Amino acid sequence: MLRRLALAAPLILALPASAQEAAPVAAPDDAVTTYTLDNGLEVVVIEDHRAPVVTQMLWYRTGSADEPQGASGVAHFLEHLLFKATDDLEAGEFSATVAANGGSDNAFTSTDYTAYFQRVSADRLPLMMEMEAERMNDLRLTDEDIETERQVIIEERNQRTESSPGALAREQMTAAQYLNHPYGAPVIGWMHEIEGLGREEVRDFYETYYSPNAAILVVAGDVEPEEVLALAEQHYGPIPAEPDLPERARPQEPPQRAARRLSYADERVSQPYLVRSYLAPERDSGAQEKAAALTFLAEILGGSSFTSVLGEELVFERDIALHAGAGYDGMSLDDTTFSLSVVPKPGVSLEEAEAALDAAVDEFLETGPTAAQMQRIRTQIGASEIYARDSVEGLARRYGAALSQGLTVEDVQAWPEILQSVEAEDVVAAGRELFAPDRSVTMTVVPSREETDQ
Repeated sequence: MLRRLALAAPLILALPASAQEAAPVAAPDDAVTTYTLDNGLEVVVIEDHRAPVVTQMLWYRTGSADEPQGASGVAHFLEHLLFKATDDLEAGEFSATVAANGGSDNAFTSTDYTAYFQRVSADRLPLMMEMEAERMNDLRLTDEDIETERQVIIEERNQRTESSPGALAREQMTAAQYLNHPYGAPVIGWMHEIEGLGREEVRDFYETYYSPNAAILVVAGDVEPEEVLALAEQHYGPIPAEPDLPERARPQEPPQRAARRLSYADERVSQPYLVRSYLAPERDSGAQEKAAALTFLAEILGGSSFTSVLGEELVFERDIALHAGAGYDGMSLDDTTFSLSVVPKPGVSLEEAEAALDAAVDEFLETGPTAAQMQRIRTQIGASEIYARDSVEGLARRYGAALSQGLTVEDVQAWPEILQSVEAEDVVAAGRELFAPDRSVTMTVVPSREETDQ
């Protein structure tokens, strides 16, 4: 499949027989070309000829939410192990080679994807593809590497989660939010399950998901689409597709019919605070309007400490909070969350802060956003879209994340216009639909049980 999306009129490209062609589609922004190889690998080329550099990113449509039950953390575990030995590379040789060629590399795991990337001079792209294709198909797993990396991950969890009361609290809240969906488990995994992961679990996950028909190759920078396609055919094309790749069908949440509350107490908490979250729709292909309205709602309610509704009302006008905010990220394969938070000033109880938060939200839903608030967010979003194109890696991340979470190139390129078309009544309607008390999860975080108002 080939689609040309560029500023100029589409070009008719001479393609190898193994690439399937589709009708070209024009778009007004990024110069993006997409292909699909015979083995199912999607190839996305983003041209940016301002500097002789390139970013290669390989995105696998698998993350922590695709893990087998009882094996939480295996996706992240495998990400670590891909920097070990393959049939042709020794442990550590991949990153050492990237560095020796003047580049940098890394990887990351999320709920919906695992991605690997390198930033190098454009003329080093063939070498990067050769090595990345090698570890897609020929990873060499040993018991020694499994045990060594397990200890690294345990230490990572100790540093990032166990030592942070905020991280532990978020983990508990997420588990309370998602009773049935695998988003309720932490990406890094539960400690007791990390300790039980072995070579069999890792090998099974690797052989199932690290396949071309579960991957998206994104190449952004000073490249020509035809040359990238030829390299992809050469290095990734011979890797066979996984015939038993499972469908991404996950357990979904049942209807929530009662508000959920929890209190997390930890003596390391220096200032009590409250967080409330709601399940919210994600950006869906061809239907991103609700997500756009929720994006505005989050920004207007709590996107800024100085100009947001909650900041002005609770921090400055009523002087009862140190901070108040709202958050929403529509990039998710399944339902995501919308959150509200408040940190009361010393001497103000969590109960008082929660009541003030509720009152401020209710008042906003009655009056709606002002024209000035709507214009401010439109301007901010427009500027952020312009700035985003300054980063080749940022563009690669934008498209890779979207495609691995069910969106299309057309969805990515339509998103800025959809955001600009949001009206005040859309924001109010999204808020009224979202903020149902029986569908909320509220958590207080306190230094001791005596501090909680629950």
